Amino acid sequence: MAQGAGESPHGRDLRTSAGTHPGESGGHVLDLPPDRTAPGTPAAQQGGTPDDLRDVAALAHRVEATMGHVERVLHAAVAERVARAGVVSPVHGDLWADTAAIVGGKLMRPRLTVTAYLGLGGADVDAVAPVAAAQEVLHTAMLVHDDLLDHDEVRRGRPNVAGATRARRAAGGVHGRALDDQAAAAAVLAGDAAIAESFRLITASTAPAATRVELVSMLAAGIETTVAGELLDVTAELLPPADVDPLLVAELKTAAYSFRIPLECGAVLAGARPELRTALALIGTALGLSYQLTDDDLGVFGDPQATGKSVLSDLRAGKRTELLRLGLARADAAGRAVLDRHVGRPDLDEDGAREVRAVLRDSGALDEVRALTRRTAHVARTLATTTLPGPLAGYLAGVVDDLVGRGH
Repeated sequence: MAQGAGESPHGRDLRTSAGTHPGESGGHVLDLPPDRTAPGTPAAQQGGTPDDLRDVAALAHRVEATMGHVERVLHAAVAERVARAGVVSPVHGDLWADTAAIVGGKLMRPRLTVTAYLGLGGADVDAVAPVAAAQEVLHTAMLVHDDLLDHDEVRRGRPNVAGATRARRAAGGVHGRALDDQAAAAAVLAGDAAIAESFRLITASTAPAATRVELVSMLAAGIETTVAGELLDVTAELLPPADVDPLLVAELKTAAYSFRIPLECGAVLAGARPELRTALALIGTALGLSYQLTDDDLGVFGDPQATGKSVLSDLRAGKRTELLRLGLARADAAGRAVLDRHVGRPDLDEDGAREVRAVLRDSGALDEVRALTRRTAHVARTLATTTLPGPLAGYLAGVVDDLVGRGH
């Protein structure tokens, strides 16, 4: 890798885009008093009465009941797209069928929208279900495009849109550069089509027209922010790790569309006050940063059997993470030489990865990243418990613990 160490010139202020466009900062997400709850204890249990816990459980029950409707709306919408596309042409039908095959999963983003909506007093399932489903379709679009940028043709253990298209065209006799072009074109077009469908789903909500217009604008701004993050991530490959701000990339690329926008959409639908929307934006950003820091940790130190995530692929790709940045900044000359020698090697084996892990651990980089993960999680809890209604605060505290505790 042959890159030098050093602090990122961007600084470590952990900017948060509580505004609607890249660069509009709503404050510093970590500029809060230290979290006074006991580490590892859900906020819902900090002195919570039996009534408090029952209220959180009741909200959780309503969320899951509503998610059943969201799933029906989601799958009906995708099935309709597949059917309509097939009428246009067989290749269009194949494109949507390949996209439909990767829709779904944990449905984290729709669940956040539903949670914010119900937790802030919303009650119209037909208003929230299409908007929540839109978050998942948008996520599918981002996955399709992200796989293309990463040259990946497998998603969740099966061919993604590009991979399925490649296999289909190869079976038809296409080969060489033409085959590569066909696979890439399918991924671009499938992602674009899914983005369009996410907007259409919002228009299907029974919410007032003005609210739907605001939601469309929010989703568009979220996509713009994600594009900015993706571009930073792609160009980071050309830079030394010390010149990359992984936290800014995580905020723009991951936190915005995966956490902040879903929560804010639920708040807008519920007619929440501006201060509650701002709080949810900050909570979403803190959650997103914790999520990405945990993901990067698991990508090197996790248990693949538990997480389903390789502990070699990020190192082989030389992924510009906060863990790597801190490792290069904190390690001694010998440690940096180990990182330079192994990180970014496509043929890196477990022996080399073990040496890298030792440097990241011994330099203090791993402890520092885990402390930052806990800090951002505590920020999310503190904001939730001091600004949101009790049941919503308790539910989101559980989300924090689930996301940050996964794999460890």
